[in-house]
Amino acid sequence: MRRLLTSPPSLALRLTISIGAGITALLLCFGWLVERSINAHFVEQDIHELNAAKTSIQATLRQFDDETAANALKAHFDSTLSGHHNAEFLVADSNGQVLYATPGANLEAALGQLTPVDEINNKTVSPWQYEGKTFRSVLVRLAAGTGQKVEPFSVVLATDIDFHLHFLNSFHRYLWWLTAVACLIAIAATWLAVHQGHAPIRRISQQINRINSEQLHLRLDSTGVPAELAPMATAFNEMIDRLEDGFRRLSNFSGDIAHELRTPITNLTTQTQVALSRARTAQEYREILYSNLEEYERMAKMIGDMLFLAKADNGLIEPERAAVPLVAELRELADFFEAWCEERKVAIVITGDETLAAHADRAMVRRAFSNLLSNAIRYTPEGGTVRVNVRGESDTVRICITNPGPTIAAEHLPHIFERFYRPDASRHRNGEGAGLGLAIVKSIVQAHGGQVGASSDNGVTHFEVFLKHTQRP
Repeated sequence: MRRLLTSPPSLALRLTISIGAGITALLLCFGWLVERSINAHFVEQDIHELNAAKTSIQATLRQFDDETAANALKAHFDSTLSGHHNAEFLVADSNGQVLYATPGANLEAALGQLTPVDEINNKTVSPWQYEGKTFRSVLVRLAAGTGQKVEPFSVVLATDIDFHLHFLNSFHRYLWWLTAVACLIAIAATWLAVHQGHAPIRRISQQINRINSEQLHLRLDSTGVPAELAPMATAFNEMIDRLEDGFRRLSNFSGDIAHELRTPITNLTTQTQVALSRARTAQEYREILYSNLEEYERMAKMIGDMLFLAKADNGLIEPERAAVPLVAELRELADFFEAWCEERKVAIVITGDETLAAHADRAMVRRAFSNLLSNAIRYTPEGGTVRVNVRGESDTVRICITNPGPTIAAEHLPHIFERFYRPDASRHRNGEGAGLGLAIVKSIVQAHGGQVGASSDNGVTHFEVFLKHTQRP
């Protein structure tokens, strides 16, 4: 229960609330505008009625003089009302004496409360209540009489608006009930639309749930996926491709480790069993121990290489940088491999600018080039030459190691720096090394911020290393 209260709201709920709030606000504004429009229509209708009554009263007052009988004046005003059934008025002279008042409404009270105006419009009319009735009223000054004798009269005009108010109140209740129902329907429709719109997401989630370590070959079906979700589906499939490749490499890596360890352990076990099968001389035991020592050294080197790669994978390698003269370092390595080269009848030729130096860790760079040279010597046929060239390029130095030998197929080149990777039968290790040399080269070069690559065609293989250039001390 606590988890439900603290968990963030779902995307469907957020969209429903947001869209529902927008629709509700829109409907409320629309209802308010409709109500204002109807009220304005009633006001204009009442103002038109009051102006028509004012015009009739003005025409009657212009005919009025002192000799006009009160009964005749009353008759004139009664006839004025005949065309304005909803209008009521009161006429008073300049002394405040009421000359005529419509029966029913006590407009004399309004005469003392209203402020005189010149025109009747929506800004000058005002509501006025009497005995529970509501009127829209106005007080105007009108001139009366003929000839030179003109007398100002005060005229109170009013019209009953109870019917309008009753209608507006009923319409107000009806409109807000209708708005509430429309909002609920709109929110329900929004939720349904959002729910249906999220159907592709639910389908993708179901497909993702079926993917596990035993079914990494499964991919999201991009058919019918909305345009907004297509990049996500593509990115997820690409991620699964990388995971499948990594899982495959990890499985192969585990198998290769088992295979590489099994061979020396089998040799040690066999040699120990043979040694214990009968009594032997001290010299024979010594030879067996030397043989076992070679297997131990082989396993120790492989374990050391694997630990180095593990540190590289976790960014734990911190090179102790210094200016490393590359040509001199490569020549020292060539001298180290001289005996092996003579045995295989392979020559090493090193060319390049001797002033070029790399800003790197000497021991690590020596280890990387040692692996590249030993790899080149191993696959160079008898009588061949391994060529090494050092050349500066802007702020980097390029070291190219070239050797003749079997061509590496193009599909294998991107993988030769992977651990235990075997390009083809011609490049099997045949017991020489554990297949981690090129992986170590790549880790060392990347730890120095450099790049390493390989190419192979027409029986010639090139390895290129790019390191940051520095001046020799």
